[in-house]
Amino acid sequence: MLEHYFGFTEFRPGQKEVISSLLAGKHLLAMLPTGTGKSLCYQLPTYALKKPTLIVSPLLSLMQDQAEQLKVRGEKRVLTFNSFLTLQQKKAALSQLSSFRFIFISPEMLALDYVIRAIQQIEIGLFVIDEAHCISQWGYDFRPDYLNLGEARQKLGEPLTLALTATATEEVRKDIIEKLEIKDMKQIVSTVDRHNIALFVEKLSRYEEKLERLVQLVQQFSGSGIIYFSSKKAAESVSEYLHNQGIDRVAYYHGGMEPDQRMLIQQQFITGQLRMICATSAFGMGVNKPDIRFVIHFHLPATMESYVQEIGRAGRDGEQSAAVLLYSDGDEGLPLHLMEQQLPTDAQVEGVHAVLLKSGEGMMDILKPMQEQLCQQFSLNEVQFRMIAQFLATKQDVAKPIELFKQYCYTRKSRNAQKLDQLLQWVRGSACRRVGIVQYFEENQAVNNPVCCDCCGMSIEQVMERWPHIVERQQADSFYWKRELASILCIKGTKE
Repeated sequence: MLEHYFGFTEFRPGQKEVISSLLAGKHLLAMLPTGTGKSLCYQLPTYALKKPTLIVSPLLSLMQDQAEQLKVRGEKRVLTFNSFLTLQQKKAALSQLSSFRFIFISPEMLALDYVIRAIQQIEIGLFVIDEAHCISQWGYDFRPDYLNLGEARQKLGEPLTLALTATATEEVRKDIIEKLEIKDMKQIVSTVDRHNIALFVEKLSRYEEKLERLVQLVQQFSGSGIIYFSSKKAAESVSEYLHNQGIDRVAYYHGGMEPDQRMLIQQQFITGQLRMICATSAFGMGVNKPDIRFVIHFHLPATMESYVQEIGRAGRDGEQSAAVLLYSDGDEGLPLHLMEQQLPTDAQVEGVHAVLLKSGEGMMDILKPMQEQLCQQFSLNEVQFRMIAQFLATKQDVAKPIELFKQYCYTRKSRNAQKLDQLLQWVRGSACRRVGIVQYFEENQAVNNPVCCDCCGMSIEQVMERWPHIVERQQADSFYWKRELASILCIKGTKE
């Protein structure tokens, strides 16, 4: 089946164990590193079980990418059910659910009663939760809408379930299982250590020095790469700066761009028209490009989990790659500010609370219709509003739970600060980078690696000596639209 449907003759580490467990009827939480082929872990069982698979995905772009990859491989029975669809398209899709093999859905859509009722009419063979760490309140990327998935799963008859993540500590994995309310859930946990990615932290004194070093690195590195920023504005400005320094085939990408523009940039990167992307964390999930040679962090990530997730996009082909984090004292200010914005303040919570008490109506009856007004009145972003709504949706008495929710926010902020501090200790420390990562995820000691990190005496020049020679050839042979168009139209000697 692996060869027939996917063209492979052997599994990657962890895939066979996951698939075998599912086909034996066992609910499963699988932690597999980024780039190890998690999608195949539910796609192959779907063909074996011969029943529809429901895949919950946190990002519309990720959902779209995974669906497109299936279609490219010839799979036509694919549905992406999300807010991009018109009301008429949603009705048509729900009336024909049984004709689809892979049904991708957002957690927001799965929380709607009419959607649940439609899915109840078909027999789901496999219920998949992608990026399952979003369920856990202690996960680095907690999403309030993911908390509904345990209830939704029960309404769907408790189908065979696969929860997938690349980065989750033991505490987060335990929380995922509790939230899903699956007592007999098996775990398959692979190492987070990507042996072919050399790790470097470079400490620089000021912003201008960071820019200069970035230019040196991208000129030195061959092959494709991603440069990560915590700011949309910085991603755009540094992309322009690199252009002005004579570095071409570079573009920026962030969540504030139009969907079609993001899709274009992503495809140009995948096909080799672009060599580098200056991106926020919005870029990377679902990007099917195995030959990314380097990942550079211009800004400090907020957690070890997000750092490991992002560097894991390099070297999916198994060839030598590098991850470089550029750090200056004070860099922690930006992630601290961003973390503050994730959670509502006491004043915001109390403001919404006062409106609800004054209304005298059912909490959720008034909360949802007033979303736009409340967000504007109390300067709430969408995530903050959803956190308040999700919390209040499970409470009958609005008075006392408000204090509980404020305490929850304090706890979350404290945990976030603790995670950032752990990452800072790793950045500023002199111990082996690789050992520090596996210890954070409570694994056994890392396997000895001759191409390890800056703390173990490795240099970027030594890593590049092990760079695959195929990189330059791939660049030379990369897709070029004018040449390709001329070939399709059988035009010889076309001027470019």
